[in-house]
Amino acid sequence: MMQLPQVHLYTDGGCSGNPGPGGWAFILRHPSTGKEMERSGGERETTNNRMELTGVIEGLSALKKPTHVELFTDSVYVGKGMSEWMPKWKANGWRRKEGKRFVPVKNEDLWKLLDAQLARHEVKYTRVAGHSGHAENDRVDELAVAAYQKFLK
Repeated sequence: MMQLPQVHLYTDGGCSGNPGPGGWAFILRHPSTGKEMERSGGERETTNNRMELTGVIEGLSALKKPTHVELFTDSVYVGKGMSEWMPKWKANGWRRKEGKRFVPVKNEDLWKLLDAQLARHEVKYTRVAGHSGHAENDRVDELAVAAYQKFLK
């Protein structure tokens, strides 16, 4: 059996106001070669959770072939969504329980895109504390903020 290539993916997303102008960013790093890719982008009107998800989706989408990915993010929403909530949502037709009834999952479009990427890659989620001096997390935060700054002018 062939071994999948391994990469580290650092992601972040944020907004000025929630909703408001938002930005996302990622760093992909190949640990054995040190080769890196950085990307970021933004939207005029969005939410923090949408930007957190977009950073992960964009990072995974940048990979050209199936890969073992260690995802480093400060987003508990993304981490719990991937590991705990998504299997239940899928089983319930992308609906979640609210009280005694089922309602559509928020950000369903992005969760479905992430689900497609998770089917392509082996992803391990590692939580990073935000604004804690973690160099890569600080860098993707900086890139995400810079990406939405252009909408504030």
